[in-house]
Amino acid sequence: MDSTYQQFDAIIVGSGPGGATVSRELTRRNKRVLILEWGGNAPIKGTVLQTIAMGGIPFKNVLLTKQLLAMVRGTTTGGSSIFYYGTAFDPPFDMLKKQGVDIADEIDEARNELPIAPLADHLIGPMAKRMMASARELGYDWQKLPKFVYQDKCRAECWRCNYGCPYGAKWNARMFVEEAVRNGAVLINGVKVTRVIIENNRATGVNYTERGIARKAFAPIVILSAGGIGSPIILRETGIKRAGYDYFFDPLIVVMGEVDDIKGGKEIPMATGIHMAEEGYVMTDMTVPSALYRGFAAEVFRFHRLFSHSRTLSIMVKAKDGLSGRLTDRGGVTKPLTKNDKKKLMKGYSRAKEILINAGAKKLFKSGYFAAHPGGTAKINDVVDSNLQTEYENLYVCDCSVIPEAWGLPPTLTLIGLGKRLAKHLAQKEHS
Repeated sequence: MDSTYQQFDAIIVGSGPGGATVSRELTRRNKRVLILEWGGNAPIKGTVLQTIAMGGIPFKNVLLTKQLLAMVRGTTTGGSSIFYYGTAFDPPFDMLKKQGVDIADEIDEARNELPIAPLADHLIGPMAKRMMASARELGYDWQKLPKFVYQDKCRAECWRCNYGCPYGAKWNARMFVEEAVRNGAVLINGVKVTRVIIENNRATGVNYTERGIARKAFAPIVILSAGGIGSPIILRETGIKRAGYDYFFDPLIVVMGEVDDIKGGKEIPMATGIHMAEEGYVMTDMTVPSALYRGFAAEVFRFHRLFSHSRTLSIMVKAKDGLSGRLTDRGGVTKPLTKNDKKKLMKGYSRAKEILINAGAKKLFKSGYFAAHPGGTAKINDVVDSNLQTEYENLYVCDCSVIPEAWGLPPTLTLIGLGKRLAKHLAQKEHS
C-alpha cells in the first residue's frame, strides 16, 4: 500500500503498549490514524519457531553488548507485549510528577478497562507456590503479583506465556491495535521508518521503506512508539542527535535449583514475587518452557542439567541499573554492567539461593546476564517535554524511551497511562 497521498490525522510508528494505546484512543475520537509496524501481523500461535521469528533474530531482536549480555525485544504487531509475562506493576508516579507528568487518572481508567488482578489460586502452579511458601517462611513479604490476564480464558498447566498466548488470555498491545483498526485505523506491517519529515520546524510525515522501496506518508502529527531502541535512532536521523544516551535496560539473571518431588514446568511465570526496592531489584518465580530452560543451562555449560526442566525451580532477579551507555547509530547497544549493577544482582542471587535451598532445591546454578525494557533514551524534559513533544512541533514520543529515570520494573501499565494522557493532550490542543 502506498500511503503517500492518503489523508491521516496522525502517524504512529510502532505498535507496542504506548503506540497501541494512542492509536486506540485517537480512533475513539474519530481520528484517521496510520500505524507503521516493522514486524509482521501473523496470528499468534504460541510456538517456538514463531517466537524465534518475532523475537529471536540476531541484530534485530537480540542485541548483544560487549560483555555478551543479551537484550531482547519483539518485532510484531503489539511489540514485546506479545512475549511479556503480563505483570502490571504500578507506575513510578512520584518520578513522573517531578517531571510535570501526572497519569493517576489515566491509570485508574486503565484499571477499569483491563483485566488487572492477581491470579486465582488454581492458576498458580506448584513451583510458584513452593517458592512463595519458602520465601514467606524465611520472612519475605512474597505476594501474588497483579497480572494482565483474562482469567476465564487462562489455562492452568500452560507453558505458552513466553511464546505469546494463542488463547487470548494474556492482554497484549495487539488487542488495542485491533480495536483501532476496527475503528478505522490503517495498519501497515513489514515497514521500517527511517526518519521524520520536518518542514518549518514542524513534523509533517515520515520516510519509510517497504520491501526495499522508499515511501513517504504525511500527517500533521507524528508519534514515535518504536521502543527504547527504535525511537531514538529515528530521532537521531531526524536531527535530534542527543537521543540514545544514558539509558537503562533492566538487567536480570535466573537462579535455578532442582527438586525431587515436583514434576511440572508448565505454569504462568511471574505469578508471585517481591520488590526489594531498597536493595534495587525484584525477585519473582520464573518457570519457563523447556526450550528456553535448556538455553539457560547450555549458556553456562550445565549440559548435564538439560533434561531437568520439569524438576527445576527458577527465580528471576531483575535489577534497577544505573543510567549509562549509548546506542550506536545503527541501533546497537553499548552499555556495560557496572559494579553496582552486578552487586545488586549478586545480592538478589544470594537471597534467591536461600529461598530455593529452603524449598528443598539442590544443584543450584544461575543463568548468564539478560536485559529487557530498554528506556530512558529520549527522556522527559530532555529530549521531549512534559507533553512528550520533541523540539519539533507535532513530533511526539510515547514509549519506554521517555521514562526519565530507571526504576527496574516492567513498564507496560505506565506506557498505557502515558498513551492515554498523550491522546487527551492532542485532543485538547486541537480545540484550544
